[in-house]
Amino acid sequence: MKKILLLFVLIASVQNMAAQIDRSVMPEPGPAPEISLEEPKSFELNNGLKVMVVENHKLPRVSISLTIDNPPILEGEKAGVSSLTGSLLGLGSKNISKDDFNEEIDFLGASINFGAQSASASSLSKYFPRIMELMADAAINPNFTQEEFEKEKERLITGLKTQEKDVSVIAGRVQRVLAYGKNHPYGEYTSEETVKNVLLTDVEAFYRDYFVPANAYLVIIGDVSFDEVKKLAEENFTPWTKAVPPSLSFTKPSDAQYTQINFVDMPNAVQSEIAVQNLVELKMKNEDYLPALIANQILGGGGEGRLFLNLREDKGYTYGSYSSLGDDKYEVSRFRATASVRNMVTDSSVVEMLKEIDRIVNQPVTEKELANTKAKYAGRFVRALEDPQTIARYALNIETEGLPNDFYKTYLERLENITVNDVQKASQKYFSTSNARVVVAGKGSEVLDNLEKVSVNEKKIPVMYYDKTGEKTEKPNYNITMPEGLTANTVLEKYIEAIGGKSKLESVESYFMMAAAEMQGMKLELEMKKTSKDQFMRDVKMMGNSMSKQVLDGNKGYAVVQGQRKDLSEDEILKVKEESAPFPELNYLAAGNIALEGTEMVGDSKAYKLKITDNKTAYYDAETGLKLQEVTSAEVQGQQMKQTLLLGDYKEVSGIMFPFKITQSMGPQNIDFIVTEIKVNDGVSPTDFE
Repeated sequence: MKKILLLFVLIASVQNMAAQIDRSVMPEPGPAPEISLEEPKSFELNNGLKVMVVENHKLPRVSISLTIDNPPILEGEKAGVSSLTGSLLGLGSKNISKDDFNEEIDFLGASINFGAQSASASSLSKYFPRIMELMADAAINPNFTQEEFEKEKERLITGLKTQEKDVSVIAGRVQRVLAYGKNHPYGEYTSEETVKNVLLTDVEAFYRDYFVPANAYLVIIGDVSFDEVKKLAEENFTPWTKAVPPSLSFTKPSDAQYTQINFVDMPNAVQSEIAVQNLVELKMKNEDYLPALIANQILGGGGEGRLFLNLREDKGYTYGSYSSLGDDKYEVSRFRATASVRNMVTDSSVVEMLKEIDRIVNQPVTEKELANTKAKYAGRFVRALEDPQTIARYALNIETEGLPNDFYKTYLERLENITVNDVQKASQKYFSTSNARVVVAGKGSEVLDNLEKVSVNEKKIPVMYYDKTGEKTEKPNYNITMPEGLTANTVLEKYIEAIGGKSKLESVESYFMMAAAEMQGMKLELEMKKTSKDQFMRDVKMMGNSMSKQVLDGNKGYAVVQGQRKDLSEDEILKVKEESAPFPELNYLAAGNIALEGTEMVGDSKAYKLKITDNKTAYYDAETGLKLQEVTSAEVQGQQMKQTLLLGDYKEVSGIMFPFKITQSMGPQNIDFIVTEIKVNDGVSPTDFE
């Protein structure tokens, strides 16, 4: 009976407490929990190498990371020597050949990788002693040979050549040059010319100077014991010669005196690359480090950032707009707000990006934005603690960044204490609206007129012009005088003659083409067949499966997209017919209604621009006569979108010149189709168009 009475009393007291709770008021958050971080065990070798060990016996695996924390290195006229050093390290050693080295690593199911000032490895714990030995041997006794040097040098030059028309690569290069200057480690860039200056002796000298243990940290994580690691490290890394890297000095970079647009003309650009940037002196040990990160996250740290919500969700200018805020203990870093946008909205995007930066600098963020962002950072921090790599990374940061020992233990507490005022102060300190560089790389003939009219806060922003290397240049001239008597027909006739002549083209009844490309690691195949009888078939396959197919047979046709078939409308049939002829230029010439609209640069070539229809423009090389580009516009969801087709690498097949490289723009991405086979008057049958 007493137990029953006790139960009633308990229930009554709970009900009474519930009645006193005001559920309309959000409960006060409790104090931020103090983080208990396991500290790695560490020791130091006589040569200066610092070793950290994090034991984790959950899985029988071990990871090794070697980091050499040197100040920035200026490579000057031999820019590329560090890259070559990194690619030559790990190709065996003086004690084991490259082939034997790689074969043993593969046999053990392990991996070893090297950079110019770093190395990493991973393996099963039972193979850890041997992998440690192999990594140390390759690091301390590199086998730099002339043969491998020449291979890596040629590979690097080939890669640089492929980037010379990549708008995003050029944009990134110029952004760095304008921020730091070419004579600064962060502003210099590797070119074909500087790589050719590098000799094997330069690689050996770079290795001797900078791959040294003075600023080196060896971090080992996994199923190991501290005593085992200490023994192996002493055995394998004690022979590493003690040395200190040379100290370098260079001019301190500075921001622009006033906000300006720095424009780089890229005639092949299908969209503009925009970066609003300024220099910052932010270090992890700064008191306002966390408020600065929060400010950047709110502005443009992801899909919930203001830049993204404005430029993508509200305006539809881009697939995404983001911002980043760098920190660097050695040098100044950068704040950058970036976006890749359609040509026709380049000027509007610049205005909106500057407005968002101006807004976060001058107006406090909302309490809701701050609370959501702090919650996101806290969640990331707590989740990261589950990873043993985190313990090592945090310990390394404390060591290399000069952080207090409780930096991470008090992280959540400091995060929770950040106020709206702290965020605004950080924004005012690190984001600039008064001396920002707005670097724009894009197609000047389409964007410059409007870009030169951009004004923010009723103040016009001046435009300055730079080339692809960051050198100041004159404004591009798009009003080039055309030769006297030049007409659309003469341009078409020159093209027809350049690819084989009118009689040769008229003898073609059909042709068949196969091409291949890669997109995000997946193989794309393009098959196309045309005849002189209004017959057309184009099939795009991904990993062997048809993704998009279009077929025309005279006055009827259909399209199949991901297995769904749809008959073509009359308007769609007319549009496909325009493309169905083996050589449409023969029809253009006969029709006589093509307009010559002027000249433009396509890549590095001057081209004549012909208006084919209201929605299609073609560009023909002024010198060779070959077709370089086609631009087609279409309305998609109420917005005018452009698709660009670049044509190059012409080769002769059956007496006719065909482009063997076809670059198709797909949103922000370019897909390079390389032609693998072309047949003229062969390989096509009536069943292909059924």
